[in-house]
Amino acid sequence: MTPTLVIVGAGPRGTGLLERIAANAPELYAGSELDVHLVDPYPPGGGRIWREAQSPLLWMNSEAQDVTMFTDETVAMAGPVREGPTLHEWAALDGRAFTGRRRQGAYLRWVYESTVAALPPGIRVHHHARRALRVSGPPEGRQQVWLEGRPEPLLADLVVLTLGHLDAELDDEQQRLAAHARTHGLIHLPPDFTADTDLAALAPGEPVLVRGFGLAFVDLMVLLTEGRGGRYEGAEYVPSGREPVLHVGSRRGVPYHSKIGYDWTGDRPPLPRFFGPAEVDELLARPEGFDFHRDIWPLVEKELGFAHYHRLFTAHPDRTTVAWADFEEKYAAGVGPELRTLAASVVPDPADRLDLTALDRPLEEVRHTSYEELQDGLRAYIQADLTRRHDPAHSPDSAVFFGLLSVYGQLVRLGDIGSWWHGFFSYLASGPPGPRLRQMLALSRAGVLKFLGADMTVSAEDGVFRAASATVPGAFVEARALVEARLPHPTVERTRDALLRGLYADGAAATPEGLLAVDPADGRVLNGSGTPHPRRFALGPHTDARGSGAFTRPRTGGPAFRQNDATARAALTFLRAHHYAEGAVR
Repeated sequence: MTPTLVIVGAGPRGTGLLERIAANAPELYAGSELDVHLVDPYPPGGGRIWREAQSPLLWMNSEAQDVTMFTDETVAMAGPVREGPTLHEWAALDGRAFTGRRRQGAYLRWVYESTVAALPPGIRVHHHARRALRVSGPPEGRQQVWLEGRPEPLLADLVVLTLGHLDAELDDEQQRLAAHARTHGLIHLPPDFTADTDLAALAPGEPVLVRGFGLAFVDLMVLLTEGRGGRYEGAEYVPSGREPVLHVGSRRGVPYHSKIGYDWTGDRPPLPRFFGPAEVDELLARPEGFDFHRDIWPLVEKELGFAHYHRLFTAHPDRTTVAWADFEEKYAAGVGPELRTLAASVVPDPADRLDLTALDRPLEEVRHTSYEELQDGLRAYIQADLTRRHDPAHSPDSAVFFGLLSVYGQLVRLGDIGSWWHGFFSYLASGPPGPRLRQMLALSRAGVLKFLGADMTVSAEDGVFRAASATVPGAFVEARALVEARLPHPTVERTRDALLRGLYADGAAATPEGLLAVDPADGRVLNGSGTPHPRRFALGPHTDARGSGAFTRPRTGGPAFRQNDATARAALTFLRAHHYAEGAVR
């Protein structure tokens, strides 16, 4: 029997795994046959999120030069580097362009097709445009992968789950809000992928409460404005008359920081410095375990501070009062408050000092007497952020970005560290392109977009939804529509994915945060006793080894690429040994 590998999920992560199989096969699987079955109702390459059949108004959130699906010499992996073009090289785009998601979908489709073409002759790929419903089978035998609408299962020697982002059942609060909506004829749109959400019920001119100010909100904003016929003329927005009025708030009450709008010059900070492999090894060796805020965050904070001040002292020395060598020596010896005191003593301008707490909660101490007053304050905040993030005089901000990438590469090894870090990372490092924030300002001036403030609360009472915030004490806004503008949070218990839920019910281990537990070495799924399943692997955001994305910036280490390579090599090694063992038996 020909060895068989089933990959459930044919989006960027599944495509990346297939690319690593193609790269490693000459060494580990030369001359042998293998059937690879890709299972996904969406097209291979882009999958659901990056499919080409979506609105042309939706952009990528990264510059075209910062998107690659190919490894390079910075990826710490055992397999060979197989270089390939970035998105901007492949599409002949300006590297600084924020292109549409359709274009990224086409790039991913090309990566998939070129990867299949690069496979050795004996390795064949079959795509099944169906959903996978269940995986069964003993650890010591072939697995059965049951597909929707197919009476017989696929038989697999190995199964790899590259499921990507998943839908989730409503949590308790969302269920209460949905019940209130049903009772009173209101509109409640729960967390979802905005491109898939039916927005037709949001009526023109009607107020809509929006909870969430990240990237899902940006998509919502675009689809309800330009998507309904509005247009921008210079810095102003010309409504079509079909737009609802969006009242948006969140925990922070501000949008994610703008993407940096200038090129990096000079050397990058020498990272990692204070949070690298040795520190991660020490944390993993602690028999009592570790706590993120107590044990990890101080190291992360010091690492990001090092990146910031290295850039400030070396690129902008006129804004400091001592030499970098003197500062670095004292910084290396300091901890916690000592570092803030040190920076204050040698960096005269507070705007040149790194204050992560203030960055995380910019409205913490801000209070306004009315929502009208808040609009002016938020517009000023957004404009200031745009100005700073497009001014190379503030290039320490860009150094912090590189620090965040370095930290993320280390944190992957620590497993499930909770959701706070991922939100913080996205807020600082994965915000919208500058033009999107300029559109927010235009929509605000046009009265189509209104800001609610920080620590937003939503209650269901008196037949409506009511929103309030700490930024405008005592005030509230009522509406008959509420949109949760954020991605679903699918734990293994609340996911709508039957396959993942079934694995958990059958004994697969989960973390306290509800992520599928996997072996960090190669992605094998763990059972309740911590034993890896020999024939089941999982990669991606539904696992506790989730990386920062299925594709990444060139020459930044690519944690997901490293994971893909380890899993591909483990799978090929198993399949080849299994093939020879079966041949010996026959």
